[in-house]
Amino acid sequence: MNITLWIVASVLGAAFLAGGAMKLAQPKEKLAASGWDWVEDYDGSVVRAIGALEVLAGVGLILPAALDVAPVLTPLAAAGLAVLMALAALTHARRKEGQGAAVTVVLLAAAVFVAWGRFGPHSF
Repeated sequence: MNITLWIVASVLGAAFLAGGAMKLAQPKEKLAASGWDWVEDYDGSVVRAIGALEVLAGVGLILPAALDVAPVLTPLAAAGLAVLMALAALTHARRKEGQGAAVTVVLLAAAVFVAWGRFGPHSF
C-alpha cells in the first residue's frame, strides 16, 4: 500500500505542478483559448492564485515525505487538493461541463486516497 500511495501522490504532484505552472505562466485569455473555459468566470488574479495553490500542493505531496522534513505536510497537501478539486467540480457542474467535472472527481478521489492513507494507516 505504501508503494501505491507513493505512486498516486507522485502522479498527482506532477499533474498539479504542470497545471499550476501553466496557470501561473499564461494569461487568462490564452488559457481560455486553449480550452479552459472556466477561467472566464474568474479574475486573472484568482486564476493565478489557484495556480500557486496547485504548485504548492504538488510540491507538498512529494518533497516533505521524500526529504523526511515535516512529512505531515504531505497529507495536508492532499487534503487541500481535495478541497480545491471539490470546488473545481462544483464550478464544472455549474457550467454544465460534464467531462471537466468527471476529471476533477477522479482527481478528488485520488487526493482523498492519499490524505486517508498518509493521515491514517500508512502515515510516515
